[in-house]
Amino acid sequence: MGKINLARVDERLIHGQVMITLSQRSGVNSIFVVDDVVANDKFMKDLYKSAGSRTGQKTIVMSTEKAKYYWDEFHFKEYSAIVICKTVNVIYELVKYGIPLTELNLGGIAKKNPDDKQVTKSVYMNIEDAKKLKELRDDFGVENIYFQATPSSEKTSLTSVLSMFNL
Repeated sequence: MGKINLARVDERLIHGQVMITLSQRSGVNSIFVVDDVVANDKFMKDLYKSAGSRTGQKTIVMSTEKAKYYWDEFHFKEYSAIVICKTVNVIYELVKYGIPLTELNLGGIAKKNPDDKQVTKSVYMNIEDAKKLKELRDDFGVENIYFQATPSSEKTSLTSVLSMFNL
């Protein structure tokens, strides 16, 4: 049975030294990019697979539904994966579906709406996403949720971010 060693939300998906450093974590042998748009665009899919291969890890690009199927049918085989997606909503959907993870890193989310709040230098969030993260921690066992743009930057705790939303 496979395992998710780390889940990351970053709109840039696979990029530069961040993914190289993260992919060198103990036991990681693959990167799963879960994004419906990328999975359905052959050029983008090939681009991300190529970028992922530079980390030395097998890179699989799939839609949210394919990730659920891959879990149901194969329990991610023998992969020890980093799962990366663009939004909190995708991670929330995967965990609610039953895909287990214990560590979630939020690295880069741009401001999209006027009511989005800057919670770290590189992450903007709305109250709905903050509530989803709280639910993942409190109700679904995602024990370690933190905000960190790069592995060398300071971590910001979920508790600290939730306080910005009075949660």
